[in-house]
Amino acid sequence: MTNGSEDLPTFPTTAPDVFRDKQAIADLYGKVLRRLGGVVDVDDDALDRPTPCSGFTVAELRTHILGWLQFFAAALSDPAATSPRPDPDAFVLADGAQASEVVRQALNDIEQAIDDDAAGEMVTMTSSLMAGDGVLGMALGEYLVHAWALASATGQPYEAPESAVEPALEFLRGMVAPEYRGPDSGFFDAEVEVPDDAPPLDKLLGFAGRDPHWTAS
Repeated sequence: MTNGSEDLPTFPTTAPDVFRDKQAIADLYGKVLRRLGGVVDVDDDALDRPTPCSGFTVAELRTHILGWLQFFAAALSDPAATSPRPDPDAFVLADGAQASEVVRQALNDIEQAIDDDAAGEMVTMTSSLMAGDGVLGMALGEYLVHAWALASATGQPYEAPESAVEPALEFLRGMVAPEYRGPDSGFFDAEVEVPDDAPPLDKLLGFAGRDPHWTAS
């Protein structure tokens, strides 16, 4: 039973070789998600603060991060969608639960999926099929950007692993077509220009439509 996945269109992606190297990509995910886990447990008085992600408060961004992280983990763990996907928009952090524990469990699931060769599978997403190495590339970039955004909004230190930034940026540059940008696209904001000699994270943030120098006003 594939829940109709055979009828879904394929979203084309081309991922760098690193996303098909089990050991390398597991190492990168470990670095990225452990650092994400270090910034998601925030004080209640910070939840209403604005973030660099337009229209998202800290609370809304964190919910978005955790909901979609659970979705990605489930999708990579069961590429053919033989079991229902969690609805990322319905995620609620249970009372007393730690956001970092949600991240830790998702990392465990993603590491197992990588070991099971999810990169070589076609993965059922919300409305399309995507190659597993492309899903890994997309999610890696997303959680580098979101971890930076959450840390910036809550005044926490954050240092992205450069070994993950470079392949994430390479993947996104090959994936993001002009029609995927803008307020009506539902994907990316307009690119923010950064200097040619900017640090790698700034280049990734700018490409993802974030101002690397954003501060809460």
